[in-house]
Amino acid sequence: MFSRRGFLGTAALVGASAIQGRVQAASIPEAPTMDKVVMQPPLHPTSGPDYRPVVTLNGWSLPFRLNGDWKEFHLVAEPVVREFAEGMKVNLWGYNGQSPGPTIEAVEGDKVRIFVTNRLPEYTTVHWHGMIIPSGMDGVGGLNQPHIEPGKTFVYEFEMKKSGTFMYHPHSDEMVQMAMGMMGMFIVHPRDPSFRAVDRDFVFVMSTYRVDPGTYLPHVNEMTDFNMWTWNARVFPGIDPLPVRLGDKVRVRIGNLSMTNHPIHLHGHSFAVTCTDGGWIQESAQIPETTTDVPVGAIRVFDVLADNPGDWAFHCHKSHHTMNSMGHEVRNLIGVSRKDLAKAVGKLAPDGMAMGSTGMAMGNMEMPAPDNTLPMMTGTGQFGPIEMGGMFTVMKIRDDLARDDYRDPGPYKFPKGTVAYEVAAPAPEPARHKSGSPPMKHKM
Repeated sequence: MFSRRGFLGTAALVGASAIQGRVQAASIPEAPTMDKVVMQPPLHPTSGPDYRPVVTLNGWSLPFRLNGDWKEFHLVAEPVVREFAEGMKVNLWGYNGQSPGPTIEAVEGDKVRIFVTNRLPEYTTVHWHGMIIPSGMDGVGGLNQPHIEPGKTFVYEFEMKKSGTFMYHPHSDEMVQMAMGMMGMFIVHPRDPSFRAVDRDFVFVMSTYRVDPGTYLPHVNEMTDFNMWTWNARVFPGIDPLPVRLGDKVRVRIGNLSMTNHPIHLHGHSFAVTCTDGGWIQESAQIPETTTDVPVGAIRVFDVLADNPGDWAFHCHKSHHTMNSMGHEVRNLIGVSRKDLAKAVGKLAPDGMAMGSTGMAMGNMEMPAPDNTLPMMTGTGQFGPIEMGGMFTVMKIRDDLARDDYRDPGPYKFPKGTVAYEVAAPAPEPARHKSGSPPMKHKM
């Protein structure tokens, strides 16, 4: 084991500091990387205080190294390629091979040392959003520390003052770097594992992008007109489901580093918002909800008792946020026949499509699109097209899942007589009185 003095040299740290010299560089822990886009199993602690680890939608938790009484992590800021869903990959910036970066987990009272290596083409920093830490570790470039130049490694050191749900992201060329996907979640578990204990704990961060059809790079200067609405830089049907055991108490932690608020809605249950990035909410202040609005730059955590088996939609309630590659300048032509136009367009462009006269249902449509572009609405369930995209997934509650089983259990087997059904025939058209005709006589 290295002592703090032997590990960092003789100069005392007063802020995030550069790592220099061969001896110090040799002490930097390895930087794990991840190339999978599916949710990885929870990373259970093998030493130190016990806690129920989180699972990250389409992500993973960063392993750490114990060095004396310090937990040491290593983040590498670098260009990455992220698959939003099958059929679309985007060039982003992130950490350790992915965007967003891996979730960091620690325990209240832990001493944490985080190495940050910069492999971007410009300088960067890391801000620890919501955490109570020394000013020199807060990560605002120019204000709290020098920027981390390309090729350099800095170290951040602080103690976990309180438990809760937090985020990390740059405060250095923030408009570009966050628009390119540089963000991640930071979970600090209570020292007492019985405090607000749950059976399953999910986490993800929301971000938005403007990626024109057929392209691979986000418009970093876009402020309002986004067309890809993501949870952990994935869109439906690429977002993991939330497998849950019937009767489990479930926690869902949601960070918002997009450019707008998101009203997040869960079907089939009510829940209580139990925590924000400011701290835990007293039980007496919690109210039942089915939708919680997550503001920009904020975190909302809700706890729900999974007592209603089935497949339950879980999504943002802004309708355009559950669509992919959405164009916002499509004219409203509902009720307008476009048959003649469709024939004319078909002669010039056989793959063209006149849309909008009866709505935008996509279940029976196959629209041509450029490469590396997803359909606006997609996904298929056991009864047909789901017609969703963007910020949508499914909480799958089953009675036969094991404690740490997070595999997709497949479609729900509905008990007989519990599915909405079509009646045999519609009711006959009722008789109607025409204007100007004699009054209708009622038989007695």
